[in-house]
Amino acid sequence: MEFNEKLQELRKKKGITQEELAEALYVSRAAVSKWESGRGYPNIDSLKAVANYFSVSIDELLSTEEALDIAEEDNRQRERRIRDLVFGLLDICALMLLFLPFFAQRGDGVIREASLLALSEVSPYIRFIYFALVVVFAVWGILTLALQNCNKRLWIQMKSKVSLVLNVLGVLLFTLGLQPYAAVFLFIFLIIKVLMLVKWR
Repeated sequence: MEFNEKLQELRKKKGITQEELAEALYVSRAAVSKWESGRGYPNIDSLKAVANYFSVSIDELLSTEEALDIAEEDNRQRERRIRDLVFGLLDICALMLLFLPFFAQRGDGVIREASLLALSEVSPYIRFIYFALVVVFAVWGILTLALQNCNKRLWIQMKSKVSLVLNVLGVLLFTLGLQPYAAVFLFIFLIIKVLMLVKWR
């Protein structure tokens, strides 16, 4: 008997509705419905709660194959959370460009270091592009952290890609603008992100 059938059977034996089970387990009714229809499995914590609620062991609820599937999915979700945390924090760290002296300010035949806020010897148009890039970086990082639990397929597929594209654009923009320190700063972020993606493929 599969997990979804066992769950239905246990719930009906206890004489409770999906809604009541969901309340007892602190999950949504949609989650219970998904489990019972065989469209998904609970995570490890929810599985323990199900086992405790019905006073059965996890081994009684799952076949070996189902247990492996749940462990793999739980591992994937943990890796995705760590990756989102790192990507989000790195993107927010782009705000440091506003304050750290990573930009070259040319004037009076001398090149001085300046932060983006203090950068004045470039055209307002270029300065605006730099500011816009840093702000978009930070906003994307905040979104990545805030929506870590969002399971929309499009969001899951796009968040890392957008972060990488922003990083590549930043490196190219600062390289073309002859701002090597800012470019290297973002290039280091890019390397970290690529290594994380390669490690967890």
